[in-house]
Amino acid sequence: MKLPDVPALRFADRLRDLTAGVDVILSDVWGVVHDGVHGFPDAWQALRSFREQGGTVVMITNAPRPADSVQRQLRKMDIADETYDAIVSSGDLTRSFVASRLDQPLLQIGPERDNPMFRGLDVKFTTLEQAEYIVCTGPYDDEVETEENYRGMMEEARKRDLTFVCANPDMVVERGHRLITCAGAIAELYRSLGGEVIFYGKPHKPIYDRALALAAEKRGKVTPPERILAIGDSVRTDLIGANTVGLNCLFLTRGIHAVDFEGLDVADEFAVRRLFGDTRPPRALMRDLRW
Repeated sequence: MKLPDVPALRFADRLRDLTAGVDVILSDVWGVVHDGVHGFPDAWQALRSFREQGGTVVMITNAPRPADSVQRQLRKMDIADETYDAIVSSGDLTRSFVASRLDQPLLQIGPERDNPMFRGLDVKFTTLEQAEYIVCTGPYDDEVETEENYRGMMEEARKRDLTFVCANPDMVVERGHRLITCAGAIAELYRSLGGEVIFYGKPHKPIYDRALALAAEKRGKVTPPERILAIGDSVRTDLIGANTVGLNCLFLTRGIHAVDFEGLDVADEFAVRRLFGDTRPPRALMRDLRW
């Protein structure tokens, strides 16, 4: 059976070439405006220019921390508050889940820097043996650990039939010039063992619902999907997430998929199938976000 034709994708030079008829941008954070170490001035200036022309920007991130913690991190990288109108994080959604179950002790898996997600909540932290569910924000030490370091723990959790709450569905993230394991990789390991996983963050619908609600608050009205552009650098989270809620996506190639796009000036039909599989391709490609 002949597969349907897939159009070639060209690289766009400038964000402004894609924003005619766009009122709202939902922008990924890590990989788009910074790499975990340094901010990307061209990227945040592009988003700021879009806002100056009347657009609304909501930063939508799988960071397992509250929005105010994400904002502080952006400020440290000289990414000004004027770059965006609002931030929605997977940490906010996970926090709401935990807040609704304060009577249930939980096992936290993740580094200390993610602790602000639980700030102000009377959470009962405990051991794997006593926990009624697990909340994972990432490996305890993501500089050296991968999901395989948690196989034994996940096998024990599966024996107890614990629910695993994933506060960051990313599998990996770029930190400087390295790829770091994220909570999503541990979650997928647990799911492969037959465990129940609840995901908060992209590509799952709740985080988009929250982002679109914030955009509607800022604009005073609901924006139709065709006037919204999602920006990201991950097929698994950003592109599939945008497709899930019916949004066009600008896909940046400099991030975690950089090797796959190396040397490409035009993604022909073969390249599109190789890179995106059966997923609806993005509206356009761009190496680095710039106005």
